[in-house]
Amino acid sequence: MMKKTKTPASRRAEIQQLYQCYTLDQTTLPVCALLRFLRIEQMELTANEETAESLIDRYEIDETARESRSMTFEGFLRYMESKNCCIFNQAHTSVYQDMDQPLTNYFISSSHNTYLTGDQLVGKSHLDAYVCALRKGCRCLEIDCWDGPDMEPVVYHGYTLTTKILFKDVINTVEQHAFEVSAYPVILSLENHCSQEQQEVMAQNLISILGDKLLRAPLIHPTTGNLPSPNDLMYKVLIKNKKLKPQIQTEETAGTEAEESVDEGEDDEEEDDEDEDHLTKAKFWSPRKTEPKKKKKVVVARALSDLVIYTGSVKFISFSHANDNQNYYENTSMAEKKARRLAKVSGADFVQHNQKFLSRIYPAGSRTSSSNYNPQEFWNVGSQLVALNFQSLGLPMDLNDGRFQDNGGCGYVLKPAVLISSQRSFDPSCRQHRQKPTHLLLKVISGSNLPVPRSGKPLDPFVRVEIHGIAADSRRKNTHTVRNNSLSPHWEADMNFSISVPELCLIRFCVRDQTGLLSSEFVGQYTLPFNSVRKGYRWVPLLSRDGCSLDPASLFVFVWYS
Repeated sequence: MMKKTKTPASRRAEIQQLYQCYTLDQTTLPVCALLRFLRIEQMELTANEETAESLIDRYEIDETARESRSMTFEGFLRYMESKNCCIFNQAHTSVYQDMDQPLTNYFISSSHNTYLTGDQLVGKSHLDAYVCALRKGCRCLEIDCWDGPDMEPVVYHGYTLTTKILFKDVINTVEQHAFEVSAYPVILSLENHCSQEQQEVMAQNLISILGDKLLRAPLIHPTTGNLPSPNDLMYKVLIKNKKLKPQIQTEETAGTEAEESVDEGEDDEEEDDEDEDHLTKAKFWSPRKTEPKKKKKVVVARALSDLVIYTGSVKFISFSHANDNQNYYENTSMAEKKARRLAKVSGADFVQHNQKFLSRIYPAGSRTSSSNYNPQEFWNVGSQLVALNFQSLGLPMDLNDGRFQDNGGCGYVLKPAVLISSQRSFDPSCRQHRQKPTHLLLKVISGSNLPVPRSGKPLDPFVRVEIHGIAADSRRKNTHTVRNNSLSPHWEADMNFSISVPELCLIRFCVRDQTGLLSSEFVGQYTLPFNSVRKGYRWVPLLSRDGCSLDPASLFVFVWYS
């Protein structure tokens, strides 16, 4: 697929200079010279004559050049502006990773309060929010369940004025859209506040609507030792909720259920997080006359408990307690503040915990505007289910989109070996991780066709390159600002980075408009994993704040690392 817009004269000149370096005064670029360019400049070391000939066949339209197995400048320009020269490795646009490892070994795209399209207090709940999340590759959806009228459970953010939707309509939406963009399992994270009677209705809805898609029993022969793999669970929906412990029936206990609270995950937070959430809601209700009823502890219904197979929610107490008591099919949820504190003081323990168990992190209750934390800090300790408010635009969702465009956008990305290996301890807060860091050279050469603001005034653009990884690797550098040039700004800016754990890193290119001495505005951005970056002369696509393509806007860069 080729970009169809006319290339600015400056970009043509840059590419022509490269072309002329390899034609050696000939009128066209022969196969042998094109191969040299691929190996030397693009650092495609596996390229051979067949590779070069296939590019001529694909991008050269001049018959004389095709017959002589050479490439004209126009053919070379088409190649340089094609997906072949995109900075993102095109092999990573399909699933290419090992999908037979246990679920604990993957980052899993996860959403918080998925039903909301706005803020946490008066925002609208809508089924479209589930469709949008699933179409973005999200594999863990949250459903807040409350008793509704006429024995119909409803979904909304409790004790607020957010609107309500029916639980059964949410499940119908999941059934229709769960596997549109990915075949890998969907986890429904239930925050369950329903009475036993309405939990039974929920269980009936799940069974009748999802049918064979609902996982209702453990797999007989999973490919892994404990938790199954994404491949084992293809086209399956898993229920994440508290699960009743098995009971030994006696005459005294016959006919009764274990009295176990099922205020799932988000109500199992530490007192300070819980108090913060209650305080926020209390402030919200204080100007209003009606105060919501106090929370009641909920007892799990057997019918719903029986649908929880590999994702049973338990309260997190400590890493040592989890190590001694937690079962492989149980997982914990914790608010960002608690998770951040644990990552800071017990990073290596957190990493080891996430090698054995699934953990879910979610935004603080005080984030009433549905803002997000930076997910990278929790990926650094190997947390699989780092949940974000998908409706909120900005840096955190840019990073999430960048992380999960990898591996074909399937919503499951294999964690790097440092987070999986039990052979040696890894603490992301420690500076020294390996003797030889990776050196990254980025040359931001130019931009083209940058979007002009509504005012019509030309941009004063600069490019900010950000490295997001462990704290020691996280850096950002800016080019200088080019005045009054949206069409073809030229920077020629060299940037050097030293990266100790590149396999955890994301690289974000952000174009900004300098609006004052210390102020600038967002123009476009593109984020990708370090491991998906291709060396050589590459173009960088740009996306809008809401993740839509700004084509034909792009950057032209040179990348080298070792």
